[in-house]
Amino acid sequence: MHNYLDPYRDAGLLRQWAEKLRNYRGKPLKLMEVCGTHTMAIARYGIRTLLPDTIRLVSGPGCPVCVTPSYYINNAVRLARRPGVIVATFGDLMRIPADEGSLLEAKAQGADVRVLYSPLDALKIARDNPERQVVLLSVGFETTTPVAALTVVKADEEKMDNFTVLSANKTMPEVLKLLAADPTVGIDGYLYPGHVSAIIGTRFYEELAEKYGVPGVVAGFEPLDILAALAALAEICDSGRPAARNLYTRVVKAEGNPVAARTMEQVFEPADAVWRGIGMIPGSGLAIREAYARFDAWKVFDLETDHDAEPEGCRCGEILKGTKAPTDCPLFGIRCVPENPVGACMVSSEGTCAAYYKYGGVR
Repeated sequence: MHNYLDPYRDAGLLRQWAEKLRNYRGKPLKLMEVCGTHTMAIARYGIRTLLPDTIRLVSGPGCPVCVTPSYYINNAVRLARRPGVIVATFGDLMRIPADEGSLLEAKAQGADVRVLYSPLDALKIARDNPERQVVLLSVGFETTTPVAALTVVKADEEKMDNFTVLSANKTMPEVLKLLAADPTVGIDGYLYPGHVSAIIGTRFYEELAEKYGVPGVVAGFEPLDILAALAALAEICDSGRPAARNLYTRVVKAEGNPVAARTMEQVFEPADAVWRGIGMIPGSGLAIREAYARFDAWKVFDLETDHDAEPEGCRCGEILKGTKAPTDCPLFGIRCVPENPVGACMVSSEGTCAAYYKYGGVR
């Protein structure tokens, strides 16, 4: 039976695009993908092995779990250990290590931590347990934040008084501007995230190219999507005329998804945020608006933001900025492995270290 993705995996077309990339004769380029799904796809399909020596592809801060500060996990674990509290979370947060331990360890010690498939599942847990407080852990970029916002809206409509959200949601534009302006990072071009772009659209990328001189291409997640986008990005970089291009038009529109964006903006407002390993980035986070403050776990439980620190020897912060590769970390594959992760980049299924460990990495 024909699969609609088959054309994007066509061996003949893949060879053509790979050959076009190998024939690149322009200036040396450092390109960055800023999506965890891209990171895994690039590793899984061996994309780096198809690139010429003049094109270096590095991973950026596109994994939301990886950039979640350690103090967030500490607070989540503390909440989980409180009597009468149920913590609801996606599975990729369970094993992140922090000073207070991990959520998985807290669960093993008797805390009520439940893994969800959708934020809306947390509302059912709250309905079924009216005598207990349910805290939803909300971590993600613009891709998942609208559903978290919708969950808050529905909780408000139902006048729920035993449901809150511990938010560490972030947005992509500010970190992209920070990296584009940082000479120590030295990015020549971005492979833009398909999922995030489906929500925010492409107009910001045009502004980024014009103001910072860093071009970019929006790409899908199949091998042909990625190879074609890298070839187009190399061509734009070599032209000396920075521009943004959308090669994922089957999903991404210039205006994005206005309905999802409005829902997100109804509940959340821009706020300063700490990115694990990178630091504070003004305006890069999302905080629950005052109108919905009764659902904000930070306020309801009077939680504090502690210092954020990487484990000794961990290079996760430099890896997230694209200045180091996982293989540059002295812990990688030795002390830090998926079964016993030291840093967040090894924990997440979309983390750069996890991708390199599972599929291998080159250059």
